[in-house]
Parts: sequence; structure tokens; C-alpha cells
Amino acid sequence: MSTADRNLTGLHRRWGLSPSTLAPGCFASVMATGIVSIGAELKELHSLSVGLFWIAVALYVFFTVLTVVRILRYPEAVRADLHDPSRAFGFFTAVAGTNVLATGLVGFGLIPLALAFFALGGLLWLVLGYGIPFTAILGSSTRPVSAGVNGTWLVWAVAAQSVAVVAASLGIELPNTAYLEPGLVAFLALAAVVMWAVGLALYVVCVIAIGVRVLRHRFGPKDLDAPYWVTMGALAITIVAGSRILDLGDAPLLEATRVLVGASSALLWAIATWLVPALVAAGAWRHAVHRVPMTYSAGLWSMVFPVGMYAVASIYLGRSDHVPAIEWIGLHWYWIALTVWAIVFVTMVTSFVRTLRSR
Repeated sequence: MSTADRNLTGLHRRWGLSPSTLAPGCFASVMATGIVSIGAELKELHSLSVGLFWIAVALYVFFTVLTVVRILRYPEAVRADLHDPSRAFGFFTAVAGTNVLATGLVGFGLIPLALAFFALGGLLWLVLGYGIPFTAILGSSTRPVSAGVNGTWLVWAVAAQSVAVVAASLGIELPNTAYLEPGLVAFLALAAVVMWAVGLALYVVCVIAIGVRVLRHRFGPKDLDAPYWVTMGALAITIVAGSRILDLGDAPLLEATRVLVGASSALLWAIATWLVPALVAAGAWRHAVHRVPMTYSAGLWSMVFPVGMYAVASIYLGRSDHVPAIEWIGLHWYWIALTVWAIVFVTMVTSFVRTLRSR
């Protein structure tokens, strides 16, 4: 193989520019950019929010096209990913990415388009939410399956909570628009509560699976990569979903679950806050102590999303529970999230340019 061919192969593997080598978790950049856009809107930085949102849309379109081409031209590669427990759960980034865009559209008041994205996100959840556990766990040739568990499994819980967030957000906004349908609002409230509970249950399942992976199989510094930040990010989006549910109007189901959702959201925020220093320490152990190189990879977006989601979660929880201190943390943490997003984005572009020049 020539030097040019090797460089092109490296470019494809690193950037996912070829449908044949596209990573299942490619929509993580959409999730990360979209949530930073939502955070900017909560801070009333409208121009920044719109700019970030359009970047997220561009990434979404780009990876959607590549994914469709990959499914049509490389079905065997897609089938192999679906049966690989270390890669299959990355497909849930498509669900979360779609719903993050839907949430942003709700914030911009584009309700019909938000409903369309919510329908698409819900459909993706139904297909992948039931299909991937069968293909990646029951249909996997990897034995034991626990050896393939990693941080991407937690995106399963994130995807469920993303459905809850959009449902609750639409349920809050629809009564203030011309699209009000009482039956639809009731359905959205039910969907929000159900998916919040499902997402919380899936988080527990995934954390247990990760615990088994760490305790029963070799787990070194190279294994502790960026997707493990989703342990905090999954809690953060659960908090957002809970806070949005608390802001819904009165309904019998909500009255029965409001106390549980409110108390759980506060406790989960405390756990998520506790996890932040632990994850930072884990990164120091990986890179400073064991000298694992800090280079760009697409997996870094799995770290940006939790950092941004923690800011959004704190803002929403502080406002819904009327705790100014928590809102203050979220408003100031947002600048950290924006900085991390900017560093990863610039690193991505810089690495991309260098890779092209080296061809």
C-alpha cells in the first residue's frame, strides 16, 4: 500500500469520511453541539445559540447522508457493528442527536418542525431501543458479552431520556401556541413520564454492566476513554427530563409522580456533581500518570455532551426547584462547556487540515 493510500485509510478511519468506516456513534458531535446551543439560549445568548444550532444541523445532515449510504452500500459492515457489543450502542447517538435538535427547535418556537423531529426520534428509539439489545447482546459472537461493555452503553439511557425531554418540552409549549390539542398534550405528558422512568432503569442496568466489565476483565488507562463521561451526562439529561416534567401542567399522572420526579432530580444532580471531579481525576490518571497521548478522536464529543448537559441540567433544575445556587452553577459552568466544545471543535478542524496536508 502506498503512503497516499495509507494516509487516506487513516483519514477515513479517524474522521468517518467514508461510509465504509463510519462509526456508529458519529452523531455524538450533533448531540454536543446541540446541547451547547440550548445552553446558550438559556443564557439569552441568542446569536450564539443560532450559530451553534446551524453547525449541529450541518453535522446532522452530513452524518445522516453517510449513514444512509453505508446502510445501502455496506450492509455487512452495519450488521457487524450491530452484533458488536463494544460498538452497537453508539447507534443510539442518532436518537439523541435527533431529539437534541428537536429540543432546540422547541426553544426557537418552531413547533411543527419540532414535532416532526420528535416523531422521527421516537421512531428511531422504537427500532433501536428494542433491536440493539437483541443484536448486541443475544446475537453477539463475543463471549463473554461483558468484555465488550464500555461507556457507549450509557447512550442507551441518554436516548430514552432525550425522548422524555422533547415530549415534556413540547407539552409545556403547545398550550401557548395555535397547535394546542388536549389529547396530544396528555400523550406527551404520559410519554415524558414513561421515558423518564425507562431511561432511569436503563442507566442502572448499564452502570451494573460497566461494573461487571471493570471487575471481571482487564481495565487499563487506555480503556478509560472519553465516552465514560456519559456516566455523568446520562444523569444530567435525566435531571433535564425531570425538570421539564415538573414544569408541565396539571394532569393525574403528573400529580402521582411529581414528588418522585422532583426528589429524584435533586438527588441525581448531587450524584452528577460528585462525579465531575472523579471523571477529571480519571482523565489525569489516564493522560498525566500513564502518558496516554491526548490526540483528537471522534470519541471526544462524548465528553463534550455531558459537560454541556450538566450546565443545562443545573439551569433547568435551579429554575424549576427555585434554587438560585444551582442555577448559578449552571450559568457559570456553561462557559466551561463552551470552552471545551471550542477546544474539541478547533482540534478537530486542525487535525483534519493536518491529515489532509500529510497525504
